[in-house]
Amino acid sequence: MTLLHDAALAEAFDRGAGSYDRLVTLNPGYHAQLRRSARRLALTAGAAVHRVLDLGCGTGASTAALAAALPLAEIVAVDASAGMLRRATAKTWPARVRFVHAPAEDLGTAGVRGPFDAVFAAYLLRNLADPDAVLRTVLELLAPGGRLGVHEYALSGRRVDRAVWSAVCGGVILPLGAATGNGGLYRHLRRSVAEFDTAPAFADRMRRVGFDRVGVLPLPGWQTGITHTFLARRPPRRPEGAR
Repeated sequence: MTLLHDAALAEAFDRGAGSYDRLVTLNPGYHAQLRRSARRLALTAGAAVHRVLDLGCGTGASTAALAAALPLAEIVAVDASAGMLRRATAKTWPARVRFVHAPAEDLGTAGVRGPFDAVFAAYLLRNLADPDAVLRTVLELLAPGGRLGVHEYALSGRRVDRAVWSAVCGGVILPLGAATGNGGLYRHLRRSVAEFDTAPAFADRMRRVGFDRVGVLPLPGWQTGITHTFLARRPPRRPEGAR
């Protein structure tokens, strides 16, 4: 199977939107892990209002995690799938949350403009045809010193973690995906993780694009070694005349 990208992937998520929330509730700790990664952004509590971009918000699980972790933040939540956004916007949100239909590769056309104090991307980067291009866009959207948090399936590189992922896919994810009638999306999920960067390689990718203070933090439970929080910063501007 060829990996899905761009319009084909958005269409697959459109078809799968109706069952998506039910399926993720079967993943132990799914919402708790997102909240943990959102808290790890560690934005200063004393600031008046933060402006945060939730890139690839899906049905709003990551948006809810950000809203809980950052109770004063203005959140712009973006996704390329109209079906997933319909599910998200049907839920109840505070006025400080706004949803935008746009692909991560073309935010400007939809009116998404920086600067943001933080960008959060959950389960997004491995699905992109050109993750480096989107990371560069994120870098430009962030205010100097702004933070990027990535919550992503990225295997540690250890054989045991790859074996666990393969077993979970074969025994749980693919059968459930087939039961929804959208098996192609879940076959994509399996391959997109297996063929994506390891966690150290993705951290290196972030550094090459221009982020600094890159860190990789594990998540607890069965996803240890499979899902990680990646944290990084847009370097602050140097004072004029500094070398």
